[in-house]
Amino acid sequence: MHPLAQELNETLKRGNSIFLDSLAAFGREIFYPKGILTQSAEAKIKAHRFNATIGTAREKGEVMHLHSVMDRFSGLTPDEALNYAPSYGMPALRKAWAEEMLKKNPGLVGRKMSLPVVTAGLTHGLSVAADLFVEPGDVIVMPDKLWGNYRLIFELRKGAKIKTFPLYNSDGGFNIKGYEEALKKEAASGRVITLLNFPNNPTGYTPTAAEMKRIAEILINMAESGTRVVALSDDAYFGLFYEEDTSAESLFALIADRHPNLIAVKLDGATKEDFVWGFRVGFITISTRVAEGLENSFYEAVEKKLGGTVRSNISNASAPSQAVLLHAMQDERYEKEKTDKRNILKRRALKVKKVVNDKKYSDYFTPYPFNSGYFMCVRLREGLDAEKFRKRLLEEEGIGVISIDSTDIRIAFSSVEEENIEELFNAMLKCALNMNHNS
Repeated sequence: MHPLAQELNETLKRGNSIFLDSLAAFGREIFYPKGILTQSAEAKIKAHRFNATIGTAREKGEVMHLHSVMDRFSGLTPDEALNYAPSYGMPALRKAWAEEMLKKNPGLVGRKMSLPVVTAGLTHGLSVAADLFVEPGDVIVMPDKLWGNYRLIFELRKGAKIKTFPLYNSDGGFNIKGYEEALKKEAASGRVITLLNFPNNPTGYTPTAAEMKRIAEILINMAESGTRVVALSDDAYFGLFYEEDTSAESLFALIADRHPNLIAVKLDGATKEDFVWGFRVGFITISTRVAEGLENSFYEAVEKKLGGTVRSNISNASAPSQAVLLHAMQDERYEKEKTDKRNILKRRALKVKKVVNDKKYSDYFTPYPFNSGYFMCVRLREGLDAEKFRKRLLEEEGIGVISIDSTDIRIAFSSVEEENIEELFNAMLKCALNMNHNS
């Protein structure tokens, strides 16, 4: 093992040895190199005459650039738009995102955690988490209504196995009992990994505040009973909540810094929260209970593990995307504009609820409960195949939806103007009627 990795591991062991034991082989061996990047960072501060360390070209005191490129970056300097970002991400952006996390999740105030590390979108953040914590053969517990890319990230890339439980109970709420049973079954080995995605993709469901509290209690109780728990919170659609009783805080806020056996990992980003899908700026934040007085050194080691993981596969996330996002977050219009856009999505969601619950649809498709995010799902009546329905709707009506299995259709109401929502569902009804008639 590299001496730098050994040094980080010793720091982690002193702060929380269970955290070190919970790392995958890669997680134990990864480190942040003291090579070109470290030496360049030192030179950036102290090399007052010439800085000949890093592989960029400079001219007249700034990054060498083409005006045909820079003309596309209004408001950014060449160094902001074209230079490399650190593997950890831009320091000012990391700090700003951490501050926003506390505003959005008051339960995190006073909790100890790492400073968010920038990833190339949330998908990359999930991959980083998998590198650190997931070994071949590990089981990951998550709801049966899941984002298909999880299978590529965890099963195909890491050789893990996803075990699911039904997302909903018989009343249409979160299946607390099923979740707890699934966790206990896998906890027999002494360790369990779980991933929860709220607002959920594909269903658009977020637990109520009471349900979220109970989920947190289950995870904390398991940790207190001696089980090592790694709990991943995929918060890709965080903040897009449309009903009063929906939990407005991330699960991460309820389980961060609660027990040495409980490792909480928050994965979020600007993609959906700030309506910048192509920016590919995500964040990964980690929290656990650390021995008192060792928190700073412990989380510095965690961040070096994260930064080394990013360095080892993409080097660093996009600098111009980070710079634009940081400027936007510092803009006085930022919060109001986000609120305005969220309200548009809320009106669409409420319109969908009003339309889809009309009895005229119930013989052909019924909605799953939803209260947040971009999506909602319907279950087709028995005898209607979802993939055949999707293709026919596309070919005959010019409308695109997603079939996620043999019975369920996902609708991204985020992409449909409010005034067109009823027309969309009427076209779906027409398609279902035609399929039923032809059968």
